[in-house]
Amino acid sequence: MDTKLLQILVCPVTKGPLIYNKVNNELISKSARLAYPIKDGIPVMLEDEARKLADDEVFE
Repeated sequence: MDTKLLQILVCPVTKGPLIYNKVNNELISKSARLAYPIKDGIPVMLEDEARKLADDEVFE
């Protein structure tokens, strides 16, 4: 994930910062508890496409 792109992108729900999860190839919004998938190198920033984070998932 391009670090410059990551600095520009925000969660569409909360407008908060995102964290890149390299293992699952997702962008994590801690405040919304959502994980947005990255498909073919393109972040899918749609709430309906996001995965809800489990209570035990913690990201730094």
